[in-house]
Amino acid sequence: MKTRLISPFLTRSRSIKEPISPFCSTPNNNPIKPTSKTQSFEHPKPLNLKTEKPISQDPILTQTHLTKLILSHKNDPNSALQHFKWATRKGVVPENTIGESFLVLVHVLMCSDKHYGAAKKLISKCVLEGLDPGPSEFVSQVVDVAERFQFDQISNSRVVNYLLCSFVRSCRFEDAVVCFRKMVEHNIVPCVSYVHVLLNALVRNNMITEARVLFSEIVRLQISYDCATVRVMIRGCLKEGNVEDAIQYFWDAKKNGVELDAITYSTAIYAVCKKPDAILACALLNEMKEKGWVPSEGTYTNVIGACVKQRCMVDALRLKDEMVSNGVRMNLVVATSLMKGYCVKGDLDSALNLFEKIVDDGLCPNKITYSVLIEGCCNNGDVKKGFELYMRMKNEGIKPNVYNVNSLIIAFFEGGLIDEAKKLFDEAVETGVANVFTYNNLISWLCKEDKVDEACGVLDKMSKDGISPTIVSYNNMILGHCRSGNMDGALDLFNTLQERGFKANVITYSILIDGYFRKGKSNEALAMFDRMVDLGFLPSDYTFNIVINGLCKVGQTSEASLMLKKVVERGFNPTCMTYNSIIDGFVKEGDINSALAVYTDMHEAGVTPNVVTYTSLIHGFCKCKNMDLALKMRNEMRTKGLELDVVSYGALINGFCKVRDIRRAREIFNELYEVGLYPNTAIYNSMISGFRDLDNIEEAVDFHKKMVNEGILCDLPTYTTLIDGLLKAGKIVSASDLYTEMLAKNIVPDDIMYTVLVNGLCNKGQLENARKILEEMDKKSMVPNVVIYNSLIGGYFREGKLQEAFKLHDEMLDRGLVPDDRTYDILVTGKIKGVDSMREGSV
Repeated sequence: MKTRLISPFLTRSRSIKEPISPFCSTPNNNPIKPTSKTQSFEHPKPLNLKTEKPISQDPILTQTHLTKLILSHKNDPNSALQHFKWATRKGVVPENTIGESFLVLVHVLMCSDKHYGAAKKLISKCVLEGLDPGPSEFVSQVVDVAERFQFDQISNSRVVNYLLCSFVRSCRFEDAVVCFRKMVEHNIVPCVSYVHVLLNALVRNNMITEARVLFSEIVRLQISYDCATVRVMIRGCLKEGNVEDAIQYFWDAKKNGVELDAITYSTAIYAVCKKPDAILACALLNEMKEKGWVPSEGTYTNVIGACVKQRCMVDALRLKDEMVSNGVRMNLVVATSLMKGYCVKGDLDSALNLFEKIVDDGLCPNKITYSVLIEGCCNNGDVKKGFELYMRMKNEGIKPNVYNVNSLIIAFFEGGLIDEAKKLFDEAVETGVANVFTYNNLISWLCKEDKVDEACGVLDKMSKDGISPTIVSYNNMILGHCRSGNMDGALDLFNTLQERGFKANVITYSILIDGYFRKGKSNEALAMFDRMVDLGFLPSDYTFNIVINGLCKVGQTSEASLMLKKVVERGFNPTCMTYNSIIDGFVKEGDINSALAVYTDMHEAGVTPNVVTYTSLIHGFCKCKNMDLALKMRNEMRTKGLELDVVSYGALINGFCKVRDIRRAREIFNELYEVGLYPNTAIYNSMISGFRDLDNIEEAVDFHKKMVNEGILCDLPTYTTLIDGLLKAGKIVSASDLYTEMLAKNIVPDDIMYTVLVNGLCNKGQLENARKILEEMDKKSMVPNVVIYNSLIGGYFREGKLQEAFKLHDEMLDRGLVPDDRTYDILVTGKIKGVDSMREGSV
């Protein structure tokens, strides 16, 4: 910093707010000692105080006399010091006190090259033993003595500055701050090196706020500071985790003209990398190189690490090559960072190749290196390689941590390697590595796989092994019961956890609420929600979404919409998923107008619709056969840059098939391929159903063949639709072949399939075969529905077999079925209307 030298120091007409410089501003920031030009001392031979009397024969000696005596030896500091010591022994100067004579002596000694150290020792002893009157009073006394006895500003400044240093070294940091401020008040400029000592001590002792306040005063008062001080302030901010302010100290120092060295740049780069900001770190690194400095190994390591964290692998690799070209060998930290970067990018091969290279080059991988690679293997789907590294790690004497074990167990489960996961779990338990997360991971997976009983066994084992379950453990178990539909089990466990001293949290209640909704028990779900609120739990956004979605799923969409309005007033911020649940609910209830109203509310709330939103609305318009509005929604999606997915295309295709516009349905079907998508089973079923409804069974069969050729699985609706069409077309053999093919694939017929078979066979006079279907249902303990009996009764009436028809009627009653109007229409009037082929229900 550019400042203006001032003289004298203690001139009262001058303000401290002007730019000021320390008395000791030298290139190395060391205090200036007196020179022969400013002070010339002739030191007479010191008195022998044992044989000679140092003072007059006056028997009464006071501190005033002692002060005068010391002043008379101003040019003989050694004699002045000896006189003071003699007077102290004689009791003239009371021990453990600071008097005028002491302060005069200190000033005298400070003026001498040879006695500078003695003055410092006296001040240090005084402060260390707590003999001073306090920092504020001490500084005032020193200044007063300097003025009254006309000591020059240099000695006075030295005394006060070393007093500041002594407070710091005595760990009296608060007193040091008071001393600093009193110095400024008296226009005594703190020495740059002592400013650094004070700030460094505050930072080291975690008095970082005090350090920052003090530094702000230094900057405001334009007191000089150096790059070492800047580094102290950067370190202080980093200690607090305040990266932004740390970097700002560097920029402010640079702006204020402080001469910054390579170490300060490296410190600033370290701070930037903590952020991390790879671009800025590289820019500062380039500045260092432009100034002719070669960045250290540590600096390169930090910048490469920042580049990896921000996925700038090109820059990271370039800097690694640059570091090596500068003669700095790639270290393990850099290598591990690069491996991490490769793994995050999904380039596992490059990470593994680099690992083998550093081993060949003589570097020894450590626990962190192995952990990075094991995690990378697990995340990139190569758990076997991860386990191989785990074994290699153990063979090299490096003990794996629980994080390695947990990563592998999760990856084994996700990869379907259940035995390997359980074996590793058992090993972790046996070796004492397993922690609560290890057990929770196993419990969570077992519950997801509906193996709740086995999960209960793990929970019991957990306690026996000395691992205390957490609320997460119980939440996983409750979730498992809810997913399997065992709400009684979930509720029992909920009560158990509270009996064992655990407190249920919002997640616990949310799981139970969701479980009740999944069972269709909305009253119980809402009661659990009310119980949670009554106990003082604040429902989370996750909870509100569960309740709103649950109400929609059980057909109470209006209640869900009303609840949304209430919770929004309480500060709940609905997401796109929230609105989607309500829109989908209204669509399924056939209330497209209410769905559109929610869509409007969504826009007004500033929530952007997504593909799911538009797909639900397209479904709604297709359901009410309003294909123009469905296409309008499709166009709006495209305008907003949203790409239709397979589900959206499926909704449009199904809609056009329902309105018998098979031409448009085929066009959209072909468009699927053009945009790089492929039809799924549901889309093929829609097309097959569309052709079946138009009595074009040949095209339906062709689509079935195309479906098989593309490797798309045919499901029960596929076979039901085709068999219905074939029977209607009189192709009984083809229908029978398809049915046989279906059974061979272990696809189990349902009520709709049996209805189609009986109805089709009866319509074609195949009553015996139809009757066999009924017998097949009996063997499977399936009760035929009224429509099946109506088809058979009608068939027998057509054949004139009235007795068989009435027998079937009695059989219906015996099975507890209630004949409908059509049954009695056949039996009473003998009129047989065409039987619907169940087209609506077959798909």
